[in-house]
Amino acid sequence: MPPANSADAMYSAGQPTSDRDGAQPAVITPAWGAALAALDHDLRRRAVAEKTRSAYSIDAGQLARWATPRDLEPATIDVRALRRYAAGLTERGAAPSTVARKLAALRSLLRVQVEIGVRSENPAELLSSPKRPQRLPRVLKAAEVAALLDRIPADTPLELRDRSMFELAYGSGLRAQELVSLELRSIDFDSESVRVEGKGGRTRLVPVGEHAGRALERYLARGRPALEAARPEEALFLSKSGRRLSTSDVRRRLRAWSRLALAQAPALAHVHPHALRHSFATHLLDGGADLRAIQEMLGHATISTTQVYTRVESARLRSAYAHAHPRA
Repeated sequence: MPPANSADAMYSAGQPTSDRDGAQPAVITPAWGAALAALDHDLRRRAVAEKTRSAYSIDAGQLARWATPRDLEPATIDVRALRRYAAGLTERGAAPSTVARKLAALRSLLRVQVEIGVRSENPAELLSSPKRPQRLPRVLKAAEVAALLDRIPADTPLELRDRSMFELAYGSGLRAQELVSLELRSIDFDSESVRVEGKGGRTRLVPVGEHAGRALERYLARGRPALEAARPEEALFLSKSGRRLSTSDVRRRLRAWSRLALAQAPALAHVHPHALRHSFATHLLDGGADLRAIQEMLGHATISTTQVYTRVESARLRSAYAHAHPRA
């Protein structure tokens, strides 16, 4: 069983749990409190990202509040009850992606109960997740990415920071969270690579391209020293007050620069940092890169996640065929 600590205290017996959608808190049984604490302990042990831990705790807590007044405990809840719960989510208008996420949390919750001996089987494994519509990731053309990056001047410290940050985001396919988590020591100019701490605590080395490398050198020489505060900060990318950037800072700065480039590239309207990552992967695939190599550079745990980019390429080929072939 997980140790009792401050993280587990919020699931103590008889304590109310909160709900993201603003519903009234409900008291849960000691058994459900222990189950939620065990799930949180397992997620922390496996170094699951904080946002994922929070989402799983909220979703599992919703099941606990539903089950408590029905006299269902973690040791006794069965697949029929779980199906009723899932059906209720759909009836209340939850999107398929939301239901799928909540069911994933329930599988983890009850998997832990099996592992610690509370029950012998995981009934949530018998639940099928609703099919989610497959949306292809938004991908910018190479010329559109160039229009965005070239629009960022390299004069002031903040401009030097933004140019190097977004050159690196596109040139190495980094997530926004990975960008703001980079330290000064993460960049290795000798090997032309960046060490990235990705999801689940997985570390990977990703090549740094020529454009991103030059932009980083300019930022480190002329930009970052001007942003440093009196208190030392190991973060690679600093705010104007010398602190580590947040992911919302990255999104805000990208929106500001993309608006300035709209005249050249209308597709940049409402562009998100992840679009640079998607574009990185798709342009590598267009250039003949191996799918396994792209998987390693993106830090995907499974090849199936990376295969979405083959569908992007397939969609582009079908579109080109439809417009160009005389018998399409």
